[in-house]
Amino acid sequence: MKTINKTFKQTVNEVTDAFLAIGRHIVRTLECMSWPALLAMCVVVALFLTILPLALTLFVAILIVKLAIGLFAAKHVSKNHTEG
Repeated sequence: MKTINKTFKQTVNEVTDAFLAIGRHIVRTLECMSWPALLAMCVVVALFLTILPLALTLFVAILIVKLAIGLFAAKHVSKNHTEG
């Protein structure tokens, strides 16, 4: 019967083995790629690493501005409603 309770060391070894297997797979894939394909892949990865954080940051900034405007407008409307 297989036990489902693993020790911390067994879990760390399993995670290490998984990362090493992924690393070996990546190295094998890179070894069989042509130079133009390797260059194209590097450009795509570079764009992904620069454009994605910028897009997420702008999204969060716009969302925060929208929420701030909404809160200000709600306070402004409730203030005018109680005075009138």
